[in-house]
Amino acid sequence: MTPDQAPKPTRRHLERPSKEQIKLLPPFDALPRQHIHVLRTPEDFAFALAQLRNEPFIGFDTESKPCFTSDAPRTGPHVLQFATREQAFIVQLNNDPPLDFLREVIESPHMVKVGFGLKSDRGPLQRKLGLQLGASIDLATGMRKLGYKQAVGVRTAVAIALGRRLHKAKSATTSNWAAISLSEGQVQYAGEDAFAALAVFYALGMGDRPRS
Repeated sequence: MTPDQAPKPTRRHLERPSKEQIKLLPPFDALPRQHIHVLRTPEDFAFALAQLRNEPFIGFDTESKPCFTSDAPRTGPHVLQFATREQAFIVQLNNDPPLDFLREVIESPHMVKVGFGLKSDRGPLQRKLGLQLGASIDLATGMRKLGYKQAVGVRTAVAIALGRRLHKAKSATTSNWAAISLSEGQVQYAGEDAFAALAVFYALGMGDRPRS
């Protein structure tokens, strides 16, 4: 399987589970807080890179400070997150982003980034960091090819693929991701988004397919 491939198209048109149906599911197994690392020091980045290099597929997501008016400048992403099947790593893009670390991971043809809506991340990553998103698999496209014609995000995909309910607090979604220090709620939210995307990927059996 090449990085941009997804499951084969199907003629079935499947319906997404409703919000009410998702609420009835058991909760998603959250990534323990001690397994979510906010990277700050050179030692932190070296540790994260050593873990990520061991993985052919890594969960990937971004967070941006919300814009509440149409004319507000969009300066995101402000946070990037990467995940293995056991840990998540959070990078804040403040005044001095760790470009060497980010370039190796984001542009890598070997560490395949797995996430939702990656197409919309390409432009902001290029504009803000001068980086091109390398090998990647957009699970939103994969879910459409499975037969879900309506847009499917990570919360709905977790319900479909894992039969679990991923909690996404609105207070975190609309919070200030450009803040100098992230709250504990933001850290947990960001880590789980990347971790959940990877969990969906493996639950769909996509990680078991041979890569060319």
